[in-house]
Amino acid sequence: MIRSLVIAAIVSCAIAFAQEKPNVSFEWAFGTLSGSGDDAKLVVIQRDTTLSSGDELKMMVKLKEDCFVYVLHEGPSGEISLKFPYDLKQFTTDYKVGKNYYIPKGRPWFKLDANVGRETFYLLASAERLLDLEALLGKYKDAEASARPSAAKEIVAEIRNVRKHYKTFTTFAERPISIGGNVRSLTRDEATRRPDVAQIAAEITANNFYGKTFTIDHK
Repeated sequence: MIRSLVIAAIVSCAIAFAQEKPNVSFEWAFGTLSGSGDDAKLVVIQRDTTLSSGDELKMMVKLKEDCFVYVLHEGPSGEISLKFPYDLKQFTTDYKVGKNYYIPKGRPWFKLDANVGRETFYLLASAERLLDLEALLGKYKDAEASARPSAAKEIVAEIRNVRKHYKTFTTFAERPISIGGNVRSLTRDEATRRPDVAQIAAEITANNFYGKTFTIDHK
């Protein structure tokens, strides 16, 4: 009888451990260049920061497990854009574990324009597709200009709802892969003279869901 209870307890612990194993895992990099030319340094954007018009930004996502990562941008006027995936069809086409996906795609970097204000980036990752959010993104894309402000507010509200839904039973961890902060002597792309933002990536793991908001005070 005692032996049976011990075996049952071991099995129960094993099941609990399996359930707690992170099912969301990816590498994430978000950086900006400080300075100019060969003296420019790659600075990690970890949450909130202040940048100026003309500053450049670059992000990278690399899946380590099958999960769904979304990067959305909310501009100073409240406009919403999906930065990753590049479009929602990508989830069923070019979406692979172990591949570096740069945001924006390829070698270009985002450059802050003359429209100052708050720039917000939402990073969301889920073990399952966020279909309600995707539907709202489609609604926003198809909306007339006059209806877009209202549609944008629905998207931001849905992001809050998703985070609230998962808040009570989500645990996560972030582990830097390379040195954080200002990073010197990084390998540069000779064609652009810019460092590879993947070199400042952090590994993120979570149970079911991960969400983080980056706010940039654009001056």
